[in-house]
Amino acid sequence: MVSKKKVCVIGAGVSGLVAAKTFRQHGHDVTIVERSGDLGGVWEPARSYPDVQTQSPKELYRYTDMAMPDEFPEWPKGVQVHAYLADYARKHGLPGIIRYTCAVAGMERGGEGGWTLTLEDEKGGTSREHFDFVVVCTGNFSDKNIPEFPGKDVFAAAGGAVMHSSEYTDPAVVKDKDVVVLGFSKSATDIAVNAAQKGARNVTIVYREPIWRIPYFIGGLINFKRILYTRAQENMFPGWGLSAFGRLKHAIAKPFVWANWRALESLLTMQLKLNKAGMRPKVPIEQEINCSVPIVTPGFFEMIRSGRIKAVQGTFDHYENGSVALTGGEMVKADLAVLATGWKMGIPFLPEDVRRKLIDDDGQYRLYRVIANPDVPDLGFVGFNSSFCTVLCADLAANWLVRYADGMLAKQPSAREMRENIDMMLDWKRNERPAASVYGGLCVAPYHFRHFDELLEDIGATVKKRNPLAERFAPPNADAFGRYLQSAPVYSAS
Repeated sequence: MVSKKKVCVIGAGVSGLVAAKTFRQHGHDVTIVERSGDLGGVWEPARSYPDVQTQSPKELYRYTDMAMPDEFPEWPKGVQVHAYLADYARKHGLPGIIRYTCAVAGMERGGEGGWTLTLEDEKGGTSREHFDFVVVCTGNFSDKNIPEFPGKDVFAAAGGAVMHSSEYTDPAVVKDKDVVVLGFSKSATDIAVNAAQKGARNVTIVYREPIWRIPYFIGGLINFKRILYTRAQENMFPGWGLSAFGRLKHAIAKPFVWANWRALESLLTMQLKLNKAGMRPKVPIEQEINCSVPIVTPGFFEMIRSGRIKAVQGTFDHYENGSVALTGGEMVKADLAVLATGWKMGIPFLPEDVRRKLIDDDGQYRLYRVIANPDVPDLGFVGFNSSFCTVLCADLAANWLVRYADGMLAKQPSAREMRENIDMMLDWKRNERPAASVYGGLCVAPYHFRHFDELLEDIGATVKKRNPLAERFAPPNADAFGRYLQSAPVYSAS
């Protein structure tokens, strides 16, 4: 018999909602704590810049038990994703268990197991509450990364403004302004294009290195999900724990795989006119494919070639009166500097001794299946297994974690098995697939199917694939994965 647990889910974003739903579905008493005033995480309207939209098509950015509305476009806008998440929460009765403006200020191990959390409300008041199990769903985008450069006070005194990309929520701020954007992520190019479209006088984007970007339709015809989301493409990348025969197969296929990537690079170079824009990356594309590969912002390269957006390689050195000085010596006239510099990784509310067990000195996370650590009991992570189809990853992780917490996995790993697997995976990431080390090693792309296969096998899913050959050339199907999950043994805590 499985005992009912009092569970705290930290975060009400994509992963927090499905974690809460899944633990409740298995009979547990769940509370969600959310430090902001709304659900949605990165899709919360207060954190979204204008025209933000998913990088993944809607059929890949959804839960297994709820499709996005038919009327949504293939790549939904931020407001639509937020509405979808709100509908999902209502469908599963989650709004009543969410404590908004409630932040976790600290946590400590309970004397008889579980964790005692120090919770802080919006007025600074604190309280302590004990939970049997804690699910961390803060993901990779919880705290803004805001680099500091000298001269900010001088810049501000002259009327200049500096903001993080997440604070760029009103395009009216760029009207008739000289805008400089620091960064080269999808948010950086989105904001640069939006600023140019919304009446900025001049727009400059400052970046360190050109990177490969993928258009929604490669060659103007092929939806990129048919290139980056299929098992056939995934198999071109040598995975972890290969046998001698597996290594031999990859060695034999290496010339053909090399030709495949060079052809894709040539196609992207021609389609996006990268040479004309002076932005053809030097790094082979297969070495960059991970969770940080951005989708092309429509109009970005056209604006670069026309001069509507000026691109300068380098970074900020310091601010001056009415301008930003770059490391190459160039001065960029600016009224507004937007720092599209991403987010800091980390879980500041964890005790230091716990962080040392979870995170190695080089920033790599020690998590079995990117979900749990055997040396930190009664704690798990959902949504840290980020990928190109993040919602599906979180859904499967939540289903794995609740069974792990209850000792109900069909293949329940021992602590020794978990440690050995963690060590093997970290060695592979550091030495054989460095691209897998981004985001603290918490990116499963491009190995979606292999990651999902492992989780489903552990869970005990028994439904067989209807057409394995067709699946080889198709992206993940959320409805199919829903059927796989439903085939696992049923139980409920009491």
